[in-house]
Order: sequence, then C-alpha cells, then structure tokens
Amino acid sequence: MHTINADLHCHSVVSDGTLTPEALASRAHANGVKIWSLTDHDELGGQERAKMAAQELGMQYIPGVEISVTWCAQTLHIVGLGVDPHNSDLLQGLYQTRNGRSNRAKAMAAQLDQVGIKDAYEGALQFVGNPDLISRTHFARFLVESGVCKDTNEVFANYLIEGKPGYVGHEWANLSDAITWIKQAGGIAVIAHPGRYRYTSLQLTQLYEQFKDLGGQGIEVVTGSHSPAEYKTFAKVALEYGFLASRGSDFHDPQESHIDLGLLPDLPSQLRPVWSVFQ
Repeated sequence: MHTINADLHCHSVVSDGTLTPEALASRAHANGVKIWSLTDHDELGGQERAKMAAQELGMQYIPGVEISVTWCAQTLHIVGLGVDPHNSDLLQGLYQTRNGRSNRAKAMAAQLDQVGIKDAYEGALQFVGNPDLISRTHFARFLVESGVCKDTNEVFANYLIEGKPGYVGHEWANLSDAITWIKQAGGIAVIAHPGRYRYTSLQLTQLYEQFKDLGGQGIEVVTGSHSPAEYKTFAKVALEYGFLASRGSDFHDPQESHIDLGLLPDLPSQLRPVWSVFQ
C-alpha cells in the first residue's frame, strides 16, 4: 500500500496554482499517479472538474481542501481529505476563512508602493484565477514578471514575509474549527508540510497533541518541501502519535514547484498511508 503513487496535495487556478484542474489531472496521470487529490486553498470550486477528469483517466480521486489556520500566531495549513465538497458547514467555514483576503491584498500593495513598487494589486490580479483567493503567491508572480526579482525564492527572501515590505498578517480559521469542518464533511484532517513551520520543539509537541485531541488523524510525511532527513523525522512523529501518513507534492506550477506531481519518493514502509482509509 505504501508504494502506491498517491499525490494528495496540489493546487489549481481555483486558488494559487497556474494550471486548471483538468491539466493537473492529465499531468498527474502522465507521471504515474494512481490516487490523486486537488487541495486548493480554502476553496472547493474545482472539485467536480478534478473528479471528472481523474475518473476519465482511470485515477482514484479523493476530494480535498487545504484550510488556512492561525495557531500560535503563525499560519498553519490543514488538509482535509475525503471531504464532501457540498457540505454546508465546510462551505460556510471556508467562505468565512476567505473573507478579508481582498482588503489584505490592498494593504500589501500599499506597503509595496511605499518602497517604489507601483500598481502591485492590479499586477497581482493578472495572475488570479479566483479574486476571492488573491494571495502572496500572486504578488510574488507579479514581482518576478515585472523584473523586481528574478524568481519567487528571491521574492520571499526580500518581500511579503514578516519584517519585509508587503507583509500583512491575517487571522485565519482556528484549529478546532478547521478540524470540525473537515470531520463534519466526512473527511480526515492532515497536518500539511510540518517541516515548513517555524515552531519550537515544544510548540510542535503541543500542536501534535492538540491536533490529535481535536480529532486530527494524519500528517504529511513525504512532501515537496521536505528533505530526506525530514521524511524520517515526520515518519517518527506519525508512529509516535499514531497518525496516518500522507504524501503530496504541493504542486503549484511547472516552474515554481520543488517537485512535479507524482515524482516523490514512496512513504516509509512502516507507516499506514492515509489513502488506505479510502480503499
């Protein structure tokens, strides 16, 4: 089961990716993916298209979403897998989570204007498939396209992060609500790319314990932003807390992403894959 090519984390134009759900399905299939999930940020609008495209290509499809959460004054991402994309509680919760992105984006643009970068809001909108979900990624693409930075790595070293021009904090969903919405929609909550967070060891321990107490069940072990050493680190976490293990590229764009859909290493064999629940 752990050697099945499953990619359960990626993004389309419905949030901050650059490909349509159909194009993502084709790319995943071409790279040998057997079980696939589209997990757009705080949005379920691409789910029916993704499901239809996956089924036409013979892939198993698991409906998904990635929810933005504020925990310990930082942004944390929780993936929901196997959710009902029509569940009213989840849809309402995601709507509330998305609310305010436009005002935040305008505040980000105002900061960039103060350091000489003009019309950033309008520039970022050029890269937005869904205006309700304008994000730092869209601003980053504008800064690259306009020649301010050579690539998105340079953007996030100099702009849009705490302490740099263009950073505006935002209060997302709380952890309890995010997990509740996922569970009410029949899904499984998974901590996304845990290696990306700047929490202390004590905070991470508290996160895992609180997440489990609230009904969270999974953790991404093999993902695009993890190193081989982190695969081992989070495999140990999964075993210690009894978490189901997930695997996902976090693919956004052919040029920007760390790794392509379906090209990740297998999960460590001692772990129970999250997709085993959906077999």
